[in-house]
Amino acid sequence: MKILLKISMLLFPICINTLIVFAQQKKKSSLPIGVFDSGTGGLTVLEAMLTLDAFNNITGAPGSDGKPDFEKEYFQYLADQANMPYGNYAAENKTKLLQEHVIKNMDFLLKNKYDLNKTDASSKQGVKMLVLACNTATAFALPEVQDFVRTSQENVPVVGVINAGVKAALAYQASHEKGTIGVFATAGTVASDGYPKTLRKMAQQLGMAEPSIVSQGGFGLADAIDRDYSFFDEKAAGYRKDYKGPSVGNTNYRIDTALLNVYNFNKENNKLLCEYDDKGRCLDVQLNDPENYVRYHLVSLFERMRAQGIAKPMNTLILGCTHYPFMRDTIRNVLNELYNLRLNGSYPYRSVIAPHVELIDPAVETAKEAYIEMRKSMLTNTASKDVNRFYITIPNAALPEVKLQQDGWFTYAYKYGRVEGENKSYVKFVPFDNKNISSATYDRLKQALPTVYASVVKAAQSSAPKHGQ
Repeated sequence: MKILLKISMLLFPICINTLIVFAQQKKKSSLPIGVFDSGTGGLTVLEAMLTLDAFNNITGAPGSDGKPDFEKEYFQYLADQANMPYGNYAAENKTKLLQEHVIKNMDFLLKNKYDLNKTDASSKQGVKMLVLACNTATAFALPEVQDFVRTSQENVPVVGVINAGVKAALAYQASHEKGTIGVFATAGTVASDGYPKTLRKMAQQLGMAEPSIVSQGGFGLADAIDRDYSFFDEKAAGYRKDYKGPSVGNTNYRIDTALLNVYNFNKENNKLLCEYDDKGRCLDVQLNDPENYVRYHLVSLFERMRAQGIAKPMNTLILGCTHYPFMRDTIRNVLNELYNLRLNGSYPYRSVIAPHVELIDPAVETAKEAYIEMRKSMLTNTASKDVNRFYITIPNAALPEVKLQQDGWFTYAYKYGRVEGENKSYVKFVPFDNKNISSATYDRLKQALPTVYASVVKAAQSSAPKHGQ
């Protein structure tokens, strides 16, 4: 009896500790999942997570069970709209500033208040997992985010978007005739070389031959999709002096006038802007619609492939920016158009474009990785769920040095002219509303991401906490 008593006394603290850990884990598992992007493009990943049915919800084994895999989960989405587009930071030699932005956004998601600089700011929930639904943030800041959460009190799992897209692209290559893999991403993601490095490394791990890879930085496309004034102005009636996108005079992203019949730009409703001389001739061209950005960049990609004599036609195209799936139909149409384009009795692009190009959207694969990580970390929610919440950053106009353009967002020079380490609150975190999200963006969400759109509407109608002033 004495021995049993001693054993029970030894086991008692272990049992208590086990119960405490279990209670803490259960409390943590009831928190939302954080999803982050530089803009609204990451909502494509959230849509994939909300609609995913690739696993058995009871066992966690692969295979559909007719129920959404994340049916018991809820989410916090953050768009760093004030500081986007992230793809331009590398071109401006500001990758350290970009990493600082990303860490501040992770801190916001992990914390339980709106204004990180105020102790009395209105509360929100922290998150139990971080999904970087942003290719550029993943490419430049994934290790920094992992280090940040490892050293913070909230050591949560982190899932990035690049590995997911690579897996899907290589899976397609493994089951089809080998072709060139195209990476269509922001200029920053392309500059990071994140996709080619990961493609080569993973192909080697899978015992595959080194793949043929080409990349195209879609300078201005994500910006135009998110209505960034420097690259797209839906109110523009003519040539703009403050335009930053591709043009005839842009040395880095030059529109080749000899290819105007190939670009086949949409000229309706000021979607293409011209600078005319006194004789009515168009001296310079500006893009003023996402479709025209797609046309410019795909033609530029295939012209480069032709010039480099790449032997294998492109049969796989990774949409390496979460904004680009919004343009999936346009991308598909332009690929088909270029494949079938006939000039002077020949088809100039059939040597570089396969009859079918598989478009890889990393969103679904990212959703799968997030589910697997959630199960592995024992973070599946067993408590009641809340509504999803949607946050966005806006310029902090209270800072005297802030420079805003006429649409109320940071000027290009101010956005990329800042330096890291100043520890200033450049932005404020606020919920989605009709002021910081354009009606055109809401319309796009309604058509392309119906589940997310319904969730955004529900969040707006619910009693969401008000942000700290």
